[in-house]
Order: sequence, then structure tokens, then C-alpha cells
Amino acid sequence: MATVTIERRAQVIVLGNEKGGSGKSTAAMHLIVGLLRDGYRVGAIDLDARQATLSNYLAAREVFAREKGVDLPLPRFASVHRSDIDSRAEADAEETTRFEAAMAGLADLDIVVIDCPGSDTFLSRLGHSHADTLLTPINDSFVDFAMLAKVDPDNHAVVHPTVYSEMVWEARKRRMARDRGRIDWIVMRNRLGSTEARNKRDVGATLDALAKRIGFRTVKGFGERVIFRELYLLGLTLMDVKEAGLGIQMGMSHVAARAEVRALIATIRKPAPQLELRPPAA
Repeated sequence: MATVTIERRAQVIVLGNEKGGSGKSTAAMHLIVGLLRDGYRVGAIDLDARQATLSNYLAAREVFAREKGVDLPLPRFASVHRSDIDSRAEADAEETTRFEAAMAGLADLDIVVIDCPGSDTFLSRLGHSHADTLLTPINDSFVDFAMLAKVDPDNHAVVHPTVYSEMVWEARKRRMARDRGRIDWIVMRNRLGSTEARNKRDVGATLDALAKRIGFRTVKGFGERVIFRELYLLGLTLMDVKEAGLGIQMGMSHVAARAEVRALIATIRKPAPQLELRPPAA
């Protein structure tokens, strides 16, 4: 019998903000591996080829798998470099061509995860405008909050959105104009403290007010855990600890961290993994 497949494009999850050190690439890698282990066919694109955090993470993963003889799931991967053409218009055109080629090479997959630079670049804006889901990790403080909005220092009321929120608004307009698509924006509160500190409550309340004003969802992200930094050097995630044979005892902290990753994956709206559909036997 001939095989019948359902035609659909890959869902795009973009990791983006304009501030480094928020755990963006860590979140991207854990999403990639978690989705792979859930049976999705996953692609990954690094738009920050100069910093190359995601690229280096995946390269370390390949080395670990090869040298240790461990079968680790890997995404299909592309890295998009910035143009070095002096003319801004020509550079933008070249970067668009490179980005579209990378996307085309992953179009047959279920999900494509894009890691954007922690700065405002043409490639970052291009990546944002292709998102089905935009995930923005921020550290749980008013320092990172400033990327989203200006806050009154006396009562913590939102004064007005700032540059990154305005950039997302432009990306939403570009996405709507291109294919009538909508971007589901999720702000991920990373490095949450375990105690109910006043600052934590204030950030949460102000974030909720901004969410209603400019249209995003908020989720609890990852706690501050040393294990994330240790696994990065090996190219591993918390979803690999048992399979990689590291001999790490899964304590309560590790179990809680895995639960955080699972909760994040569950928050993202996505289809079931693609399956080939075969007609019923005659």
C-alpha cells in the first residue's frame, strides 16, 4: 500500500530577548532534547553564530556521544551567520536568503527551535517574525524587567513598554502581514528564588499587569542550579543524565529541575508528532 502523509509546515519556537545571561540557550537545548525524547522530529537554528552558544552546546553533545559510545538524540542543525557586506540593504538581503535556506532545509520536521542573539540585529528580528511561539527568558528581577517595560520606582506600575516589547510588536505585525499567523508570546521567569521575597512578589505582580497590557503569557522557568552549567560543558541536559551513564545520583534538586523542564514543554502549544498515515488494509 502507498504511504499517505499529511502536509504541514514545521512549528517554530523562537528563544529571544535582548539581554544576555538569562538562560536562553540552556532553555533552548532542554526544549530541543525534551521534544526529541517525546518523539518529535526537531530542527535547531543558531542565529547567534558569533557567540555560538547553542552551536557549541550541540558540538559538545556530538563529541560526548561519539567518544562515550552513547546514543543521544540530536536535532538537524543549521547555523546562520551575519553578512559582512557593507551595504545594509544588501547585507539584509543576504541574511534573509541564508535564513530562508536554513528554514527550507528543516521544513519537513515537526518543530524548529531558533536561538536568537541577545541583541537587536536584523537576523534576530527576522527570526522573531517567523515564530509560532516566542519564549523570552528573563531573570526574576527588575533589572531584566527593564527590557520589557519602564517601571515606576515608587509603586512598580508599568509606565510604558520598552525596546524589546516594541520589537515583538513589530514582529507580530510582520507575521500577520506575511501569512496571517499569530505569535504566542511566553515570558519565562528564570532563576526564581525558593522563598517568597518581596521583590519576587513585586516582579510577579508587575509582570502580570504588563502581560494583560501587551499580550503575553508568563510561566515559571528554571531555578538557579549548578547542574545546568556542569551539563553544558558535556553537551548534555537533565533529560540525558541516566542515559549518559554519568553516575550522578538524581537528588530532589535534579528531580525538581526535570519537572521544570517538563512543565515548560507542556506549556508550549504544539501538535502531536507527525505520523505517517496508512490507508486501512483492503
